[in-house]
Amino acid sequence: MIQKVISLWILVQCAFVTSVFGENAVLKGEASDFDDLPTNGKSKDGPIKFNMRKSLDLEHEGCYLQTGKKECLEECGFNATAKSIFIIHGWTMSGMFENWMHKLVSAVMQRETEANVVVVDWISMAQQLYPDAVNHTLVVGQNIADMLNWLQNETQLPLGNVHLIGYSLGAHVAGYAGTFVQGTIGRITGLDPAGPMFEGVEEQKRLSSDDADFVDVLHTYTREALGVSIGIQQPIGDIDIYPNGGDVQPGCAIGDVLAVAGNFMEVVKCEHERAVHLFVDSLMNKDHMSYAFQCTGPDRFKKGICLSCRKNRCNKIGYNARKMRKRRNTKMYLKTRADTPFGGFHYQMKMHVFDRKLAVDPDPTFHVKLYGAHNDTSDLYVEVPDYKIGLNATNTFLVFTEEDIGDLLKIELSWEGEGESWSSVWKSFRKNFFSWNTSLNKPMLQVRRIRVKAGETQKKFTFCVPEESKIDISPGESLTFEKCRDGWESKPRKRLPIK
Repeated sequence: MIQKVISLWILVQCAFVTSVFGENAVLKGEASDFDDLPTNGKSKDGPIKFNMRKSLDLEHEGCYLQTGKKECLEECGFNATAKSIFIIHGWTMSGMFENWMHKLVSAVMQRETEANVVVVDWISMAQQLYPDAVNHTLVVGQNIADMLNWLQNETQLPLGNVHLIGYSLGAHVAGYAGTFVQGTIGRITGLDPAGPMFEGVEEQKRLSSDDADFVDVLHTYTREALGVSIGIQQPIGDIDIYPNGGDVQPGCAIGDVLAVAGNFMEVVKCEHERAVHLFVDSLMNKDHMSYAFQCTGPDRFKKGICLSCRKNRCNKIGYNARKMRKRRNTKMYLKTRADTPFGGFHYQMKMHVFDRKLAVDPDPTFHVKLYGAHNDTSDLYVEVPDYKIGLNATNTFLVFTEEDIGDLLKIELSWEGEGESWSSVWKSFRKNFFSWNTSLNKPMLQVRRIRVKAGETQKKFTFCVPEESKIDISPGESLTFEKCRDGWESKPRKRLPIK
C-alpha cells in the first residue's frame, strides 16, 4: 500500500508539471527556468559545486574545483594521472547530503587512496518538486561535461581514467555528462537510476550504454505501482544487474524497517538505496565478493538455470565489475544477504522425482539441508515453478546460502509432514476434501540422485542415495544423499572461478 501512495504522489507531480510546461518540456528539459541558471559552474557558491574531497569526513568542507580557475588545481592537489571519480547524488527532500553519501565517499577514498574523489553538489536544484529536479539534470550533466573538457585541456586528463557514479537522478545526470563531453568517459555506474519520467524515453534523454566505454547499472527497486517504478526497470547499460530480481530486497520488508526506523518512507528508501550499499560493500569487502549471472529474466534465474560463467556470463558486481566485450543491455541476477557483507553462495540443483506407485496428488513440499566442510545450513525451502514439484520430471531449483559452508559433502532432502506448517495443513485439507476420502494411502515418491552446480566455483557434483533400495520418501520423512561419481563430472572442464 505504501508503494502505491508514494507512486501516486509522484504521478500527481508529473501530471502537474506536464500541464504547465507540456510533455516535451518535461522530457527534454526545456523549462523556462533554465535560462536563469549558470552553465559554467564557476562559483563554489553557485547551484553546482565540484567538491574535491581531502577528508573522509564530509563535515570538512574540502576544496572546490572551478572551471577555468587554474589555481584551484594546485590548491586541491588534483592529479591528472590518477583516477578521477565523480559522485553524483539524486533528488533530495532534506536539502542535505544523506548518510549514504558519507559512506560512499569514505569507501571510495579508502579503496582508491590516490584518486581524485569529487562530489558533485547540486542540492539546491535537486531539492525541488521531482519534475523540476528532473528538468535540471540536463544542466548539471552539461556542467560536469564542461568541467571534464576543461580538465582535459588544462591537464591532459585521460577520460579513460574518469569514473562517474550516479545515484537515482544522479545516474541520468552522469548520462548527460557522457553525452556532452568531448571524448568518451571510461566508466559510468548507475545506482538504481530513477524511473519516473525516464522509463521508455529515448537514449539521449537518460543514461544509456553509449554514454561511456563501460556502463554498469544496479537495479534494486523496480517494483511497479500505479504504472510507476521508483527505479528504472528497463536495462540501460552494458550490464544491468538486478539483485534479488530488482524487486524486494532482504531486510527491507515493512516489518523489518518499521521495527528499526518507525517511518514508512524508510521502507522505500531501504530498497532504492540498497544499490548504494551494495556498491559500498563491493569497495570494502574485497574478500567477500558478490557475483551476478546472465539470465533472460528473474523467473528463469529462480530455477537455477543461469549459473554459468562461460563466455562472460557471470561478473562481479559493484566497483569490481569488469568490462566485457561490448554488448548492450546484458541482464544479470543474483541473490544477496540482508546486510553487509551482502555476498552469498548460489547452487543449482536438479532432481528427478518418480511417482512409481501413482500417489493421488501428492503435492510434496520439499526442503534441503546442505552439509559442508566448514558448516551446515538449516532446512532450506525448495522453491520450484508454480510452487508445485513436477512428478516423473526433472525439477531444477536455486538454493542460496548466506554463509560459505565449504565443499559440499552431503544433502538431506526432507518432505514436510502434513502438520508441520500452515501450507502443508492446507494442502492436506484440500486433498482430502476434494477426494471425499480421508483414509487414502500415504503417498510415496522416489528420488535417486541430486545433481549440483556451485555458481561461485563452477564445480559440479552428483549426490546419490547410498542404498539403491532406499530411495522412497513420504510426508514427514527424509533421504540423505552422499557424493558419488554418477552423472556430471566433479570438476569444471574449462572455466575456473573468477579471480
